[in-house]
Amino acid sequence: MKGKKVLQLGLGMQGKATLYDIIKSDSVSEVIVADSSPDLSKYITKIGSEKVKAVNLDATDTSAIMDLMKKVDIVIELLPNTFAYPMGQMAAEVGVNLVSSSYFSNINEQDKRKRQQREKDLEKLHQEARKKDISILCEFGMDPGIDLVLSKQVINELDEVQVFYSYGAGFPDKEAGNNPIHYKFTWSVAGVLGSYLRSARVISEGKSIDIKADEMFAPENTHVLKLDEIGFPLECFANGDSVHYADLLGIKEKVFNMGRYICRWTGHGAFWYVMAKSGLIDNKPVEVEGIKISPNQFVANILASQKQFYYGENERDVALIRIDGRGLKNGKPTRIIYQIIDKRNLETGFTSMQRTVGFTASIGAQMILDGILKKKGLLSPMDAPFDYSLKELQKRGMDIRRMEFDWKGEMEP
Repeated sequence: MKGKKVLQLGLGMQGKATLYDIIKSDSVSEVIVADSSPDLSKYITKIGSEKVKAVNLDATDTSAIMDLMKKVDIVIELLPNTFAYPMGQMAAEVGVNLVSSSYFSNINEQDKRKRQQREKDLEKLHQEARKKDISILCEFGMDPGIDLVLSKQVINELDEVQVFYSYGAGFPDKEAGNNPIHYKFTWSVAGVLGSYLRSARVISEGKSIDIKADEMFAPENTHVLKLDEIGFPLECFANGDSVHYADLLGIKEKVFNMGRYICRWTGHGAFWYVMAKSGLIDNKPVEVEGIKISPNQFVANILASQKQFYYGENERDVALIRIDGRGLKNGKPTRIIYQIIDKRNLETGFTSMQRTVGFTASIGAQMILDGILKKKGLLSPMDAPFDYSLKELQKRGMDIRRMEFDWKGEMEP
């Protein structure tokens, strides 16, 4: 449908890619971009699209944001992740569709009661969205996002899933890992460090195994993945609740081994294991000469201040999404892998992380606007139609491969 209006909240790294993509849609007649950056108007003018309007405001100005929400058909939320759930609540209150690349669940919360309360609140949000006949699609980026779209497809193709491994990672290409930590940032530095102190759960031999937040990088929780397409070995670390996703994917009762992982250059884990064990990426503030600051923010600011931790003009990052499912298909032991490897587009300048997160958020908004995704309520990437999602990602130049083998019974990643 033509003539649709979009409100994009946030014009950070991923937001720039989303805006680049959404304004190409024939269905969209206007995009209102709201951000607090003093350079907002200058950036919008540089784009040179009559579709785009800039509104300079702060994300804490809920009244102004809700007024903007009332004027559009869909909201694309790309703010820091602490704003994601509140924006979803506001969209439900207003009665407008919304897409977010972030979690609405409080995945870093260690208090079980608070996590349970959030789950109850999310159910209320789901019912409110259904009542208002709107779609609120969260976690629709790279990881979470594309990985879950592919995960659902692998499970649909197998009659029984016994082993399931999922990888979502971003790291420097061979020539770009030229600093002491062999890593460069393509999104919030504090956000990356926050993900480095997150408890996880894997399923091993049919049992749930808890991994404490500061044990994420422990050697016993690490394995190495070697892919010819990458050209160098990757260290992989559990980063997410596999039991939760086994339940969502409908394989909890039969899956024997399962894990969700991020990947980095080898040696990365040893460094961050020491940092985590030393309390240097904790969120809890400490007092330094009368001033309170969290170690996470302090370390993040140090790294963010140095050019060496960001990509140069001709340096490329790599995004990897790999879904590896093993089980039975037509009675035969079968292994199915879906894999995406994407690299920075040096022509547009967009990093692979911008492409896989920002473009995906745009695709999510377009599938709702165009009536491709008709389901109402609080939705996840697993509700997105696979064929449409795959086609749209391929149109944007992403290398998506499907591999099927006879499964020889290997249980390890």
